[in-house]
Amino acid sequence: MNLKNKLVGVVSLGCDKNRVDTEVMLTYLRDEGIKFTADPKSAHIIIVNTCAFIESARKEAIETIAEMLRYKKIGNCEKLIVTGCMPQKYLNILQEEFPKVDVFIGIDDYSDIANIIKKSYESDKQFCVTHDADVVYHVKNRVTTTPMHYAYLKIADGCDNYCTFCTIPYIRGKYRSKKISELVEEAQDLVHNGARELILVAQDVTKYGIDLYGKINLVGLIKRLSKIENLDWIRLLYCYPENVTKELLDEMVNNPKLVNYLDIPLQHISDNVLKLMNRHVNEENTIKLIEKINSMPEKVYIRTTFMVGFPGETQADHDKLCKFIKKYKLAHVGFFEYSREEGTVAAKMPNQVPQKVKHAWLKELIKIA
Repeated sequence: MNLKNKLVGVVSLGCDKNRVDTEVMLTYLRDEGIKFTADPKSAHIIIVNTCAFIESARKEAIETIAEMLRYKKIGNCEKLIVTGCMPQKYLNILQEEFPKVDVFIGIDDYSDIANIIKKSYESDKQFCVTHDADVVYHVKNRVTTTPMHYAYLKIADGCDNYCTFCTIPYIRGKYRSKKISELVEEAQDLVHNGARELILVAQDVTKYGIDLYGKINLVGLIKRLSKIENLDWIRLLYCYPENVTKELLDEMVNNPKLVNYLDIPLQHISDNVLKLMNRHVNEENTIKLIEKINSMPEKVYIRTTFMVGFPGETQADHDKLCKFIKKYKLAHVGFFEYSREEGTVAAKMPNQVPQKVKHAWLKELIKIA
């Protein structure tokens, strides 16, 4: 089966880490000589790369799959391929709901995507390919879907933090870093193709290297990347507060290529809620970190998110968070309501907060921010 005369369209849902996975798939398909289109109506093959982090993400994925199935009737679509976190975690549900989807692929089989599509053309059967998550992809000259001047560099996959509200470790598997040599090679390709800013992404970038090198080595990676000619900026996403070290902050101030920006998902400030979440930090340590960052010789901008209405959260906990937001005035703050996710520890916790209370707390926090 020759796929070179087929046009592939893609819809990438979810986070920037998922976007990199989409680009990895496109790279493997490009290397087979396959062409791409941004018009789903003209695509012979449509790929939907899904997110399954919370209920709203799953709803979006299901709606998008249903929408793309329409192109089997009103467009050129011959094969609809659904990939990513949804088939990795909820394959049986998807098979039942979407019998006309041709292929479901989990997160560990993107390198074989061309062969899987070829097999689908040779049979009328629905193909389902999923394995336990343990792969870290390395491709050369990766296809990018961002504007030319920046690109994402995924430095690790999976997570070992096991926050009680989060499904990621059960979908993405254990934390696994990519080798520095491979990341430098990938970064050089991205810069050669026009990127001037590289955004380092992982579920927890501050834990980079712990599994490969026996210690956290994010600063070592940054120093290596900083030597790349024509790379102007390096930005960090998803820095867990307990691993934002003095070494990292010093590098941020002293390295002109490392953007003075930290994306730290704090989630809450109350010790009661943080303990219930299985976060590895408390109020005292969080405040010390914020004050340390604010005292740096150069301004370092903080972006963060907070969860509203976690099981066991009280009015006193909420009031403490409101007070914190008023006092510290972080550069950018996002809030989202707790989503009860099946299979997580938090889903079984007592004292679930009523939806009405979540809405009220959310509105109050947004107004303060």
